[in-house]
This record gives sequence, C-alpha cells and structure tokens, in this order.
Amino acid sequence: MSIPPVPDGLPRRPAVRSANQLHTIAVRLLRAVRTADERTGLSAPRLSLLSVLVFGGPAPVSRLAKIEQISAPAVTKLVDGLEQAGLAARERAPDDRRVVLVVPTGAGRELLERGRAARVAAIAELLTGLSRADLKTVDEALELLARQLHLK
Repeated sequence: MSIPPVPDGLPRRPAVRSANQLHTIAVRLLRAVRTADERTGLSAPRLSLLSVLVFGGPAPVSRLAKIEQISAPAVTKLVDGLEQAGLAARERAPDDRRVVLVVPTGAGRELLERGRAARVAAIAELLTGLSRADLKTVDEALELLARQLHLK
C-alpha cells in the first residue's frame, strides 16, 4: 500500500502534502500497534478513556465526554465497565462534594502502563534498522509536531 494522493478539493501546497502523508502514516502506525492494545483486554474506547484518566487526572463525566468527543451517557457506560473491572472508581471532588470525579485505580494505572510499554516497544521495533541520522531526523520532526500540539 502506498500513500494516496491529496484528497480532491484541498490546495496543493507543502503543508497539505505533508498532512496527507502524516495522516496515512499515523493511521498505519496505529494499526500496527493495535495488537499491543488488544493484549490489555480492553476495548479501544475503554482504553482511550483510561488513558485520559491516567495521564490527564481525575475528571467528571462531562469533561471526559468533551475530551473523548462522545456523549456523557456513552462515557458513563465506559466508566461503568472500567469500574466493574476495578480499573477506575468514582469519588467526590475534595473541593466540591457535589462533583463526582472518575479516577483511575492502581490496577488501572498498571494496566495502562503495561499497554503503553507494549505499544512503545512495537513502535521501537518499526524504527529498528534506521540509521542514527535517520532517527535524529525522526526526532526533529516529532519535536516540531509536539510543539505544534503544545506538548512541549
């Protein structure tokens, strides 16, 4: 499979060409590491929500719905499943007892970290064989993207 052409209707400029390549590569990369996610035993939506809780911290269902871009009832179902599995819990907010926060449990953090380690190892395997110069180029590109996404 190769990288498809830029979709019709988009301007033919360098940023769009790069975006087209990045989109295809990102989708393929996520597919390549999906097997690592499957070993966690969680569905993709549950794993995504657990990731938000572990890395973003406790949050009410309404905030989780906004982050995950799904409805509050859908988040509630996911939280119910995570709770039943012992991976998340509901707690009252310490500063406002009316607010219920969803928090990851220790078991949830451990599961997510194991899954993250497996994904990182899978990606590292894909990068194996690149020269130091090529890895430096990849790192520089990732640095640029991280800054654009306000991760650095």
